[in-house]
Amino acid sequence: MYIVFGLGNPGRQYQLFRHNIGFMLLDYLQEYYKIPFYPAKGDYYFANLKMDSSEVLLVKPMTYMNLSGVAVRQVLDQYPVPLENIMVVVDDFQLPFGTLRFRKKGSDGGHNGLKSIIYHLQSEEFPRLRMGIGNNFENPSEYVLSPFSQHELQKLQNLLPVARKGIVTWIKKGIDQAMSDFNRNFFEAEII
Repeated sequence: MYIVFGLGNPGRQYQLFRHNIGFMLLDYLQEYYKIPFYPAKGDYYFANLKMDSSEVLLVKPMTYMNLSGVAVRQVLDQYPVPLENIMVVVDDFQLPFGTLRFRKKGSDGGHNGLKSIIYHLQSEEFPRLRMGIGNNFENPSEYVLSPFSQHELQKLQNLLPVARKGIVTWIKKGIDQAMSDFNRNFFEAEII
């Protein structure tokens, strides 16, 4: 089994905010695979997906970003998969908009959602996908809680399918292949 956690803040008012790009990717996966999300007994929503012979669980924590680790811990208590079988999808304000960066492990990089997960798992040894939300701002906490522009939302419609392919590559071929194929900015070179 593989588990993909998309981080964000629950509530309609945050739906198109930069901090919610993890939720946006999971919503895209839900639409693409035509599967429903269900409320769990814990603090998260989940959807089940079959990908060839692999079972994939999509999880949206409902704890708000800074407590994401609470929901991740709840899920892993119920589905005790090895940490290399989870993928945490987060926004990254240190990366230019349109950048995808798969990583095997690492620090929180100043991201409060990752900080919470590392705290609750007592480990940095889990894969993550950092999605660049732009790095042109004065105040990071205000920036991540601001909405994407209409132009950015249009470009995201091209980026989310690429991120989906990256997730599929990770599941089918491993993190090294995902890093090799997808770690770059897809807008700078006008790839998409």
